[in-house]
Amino acid sequence: SSSNNELTGHFDVNVGWKKFAVLTSFSSSKFGDLKMGRNGPDEYLKTFYVQRIDSTDRVVSNPDPRVQNPTGYSQMNLMQKIRYAPNKNWDFEYAFHFSETSNFSRYDRLIETNNGLPRSAVWEYGPQKWMMNLLSINYSKSNNFYNNFSLKLAQQSFEESRIDRNFSGDQMYRLRTQIENVEALSVNADFIKTFKKHRFFYGAEAVVNDVKSIGKAVDIRNGNDIPVSDRYPASTWSSNSVYVNYQNNLTKKILLQTGLRWSSYSIKSDFTRHLSFYPFDFKSSDISNNATTASLGMVFSVNKSTKISWNTSTGFRAPNVDDIGKLFDFVPGEVVVPNSNLKAEYAYNGELSLAKLFGKKVKVDLTAYYTYLDNAMVRRYFQVNGQDSIIYNGANARVNAIQNAAMAKVFGLNTSVEFKLPYNFSITSFYNYQIGNEEMDNGESSRSRHAAPAFGLTRLTYTLKKLSIQFNVMYSAKVSNVNLNFEENQKNALYAKDVNGNLYSPAWNTLNFKVLFHLNNNFVISSGIENITDQRFRPYSSGLVAPGRNFIISIKAKFK
Repeated sequence: SSSNNELTGHFDVNVGWKKFAVLTSFSSSKFGDLKMGRNGPDEYLKTFYVQRIDSTDRVVSNPDPRVQNPTGYSQMNLMQKIRYAPNKNWDFEYAFHFSETSNFSRYDRLIETNNGLPRSAVWEYGPQKWMMNLLSINYSKSNNFYNNFSLKLAQQSFEESRIDRNFSGDQMYRLRTQIENVEALSVNADFIKTFKKHRFFYGAEAVVNDVKSIGKAVDIRNGNDIPVSDRYPASTWSSNSVYVNYQNNLTKKILLQTGLRWSSYSIKSDFTRHLSFYPFDFKSSDISNNATTASLGMVFSVNKSTKISWNTSTGFRAPNVDDIGKLFDFVPGEVVVPNSNLKAEYAYNGELSLAKLFGKKVKVDLTAYYTYLDNAMVRRYFQVNGQDSIIYNGANARVNAIQNAAMAKVFGLNTSVEFKLPYNFSITSFYNYQIGNEEMDNGESSRSRHAAPAFGLTRLTYTLKKLSIQFNVMYSAKVSNVNLNFEENQKNALYAKDVNGNLYSPAWNTLNFKVLFHLNNNFVISSGIENITDQRFRPYSSGLVAPGRNFIISIKAKFK
């Protein structure tokens, strides 16, 4: 891939016998600095970067402002699976997964400025490491309780770190590292039972996460240790749930689906290590709650060419350790602090879908949905022990916290149309429209930060035996300043400016061409050109500018 000089290699081997099978898979990728397009807002150009020269941080002119320096990194993934099926009833599978990245920069923090100078000299993530052991057991033999039984036992370990240092000010010599480790255990038991037209799906789940966070720092001039706060409190997060779903073919044309789920969660956090740095009025928190959620839906097959379905459901999202306990500055002068009183948010959903075939040449799918969030978890101004500001990272910062807002609502519309044309051509088009609003503290409404602007994809495809050729266009609507979430309006480094000098996210589109050719049953060659017109655009709320014109080639060989 040319836009970032990507080189990726993958190898897998699968060996099977009558009762045993082994699969080994390994991938390795190396990515250089990502290069943006030629045609677009100048605000997106990367005109500088920071280098430490002769023990001094210096602002260096970027020789090619289209290159997002530094964004390169590398990654490797390993997977090992072993399967044993002693007979037709039992199936055992063990899977081991491991993934690790190199250090990689937090690019959006490195383009922030303060009084014309870079805000950060260093801002990067340390290696992200993830490992999972998963044992799956499946048993298929009918009895009074189930036709099929599945048990999954999993253990996961995850590590990440954040490394930062200011360019100037009191913290310019303090290199801070915040390391997070999560150990997760989970067990899932799922059952299926069928009685004629009746199908029951039921089961239970239990999850425990143990979170440890360590903050440390050194003075780069002499290597002396500097005390700093951890990012998260030491925490244990646990969840337990049971569920039952039911399906019934009421008639040949009507399928009924319904379900119930009971869930409980608990978070126990210890903030003692934070108290020597911040004036919190609490040392620990113990949050627990439970909820019963439900769903009811129906699929109505009007005829062979028309299908209508609707679904209503409730749901809830329990706060996690990141929601209640993180401590970080999301923009200059603003800091998020822990909130030990955070509660779950509840969702009420409705969805209506229509699928229609017009002859054998045209297929249309249309889905509309609406979600109402009660006690929605959003970032809002806050106080710590009666104070609306604290000293964070050497500077006075306005206090924010994740809180339960009064409400939020989201409406969306998804459409897809497929045309089969003569001479092996076809046209497919997808379009998504979504709008979200959330209630502010003063009772006014603001656009939701997480609702993406309208976007879509239209592609023309030609297929002939071993050859497939595709031309497509991807597109996204703009987000004007008046529709930009108030938090996003504080992120000067991420957005372009309109004719009035206000921040906004411009509309964009890309033209793309791809070819796939099967030389034979064992060899496949694919290539393409993405963003042919070399547009310079940043997807809404993204920290990175999208790739410019990009050439891709891939070769896959398979041997049996």
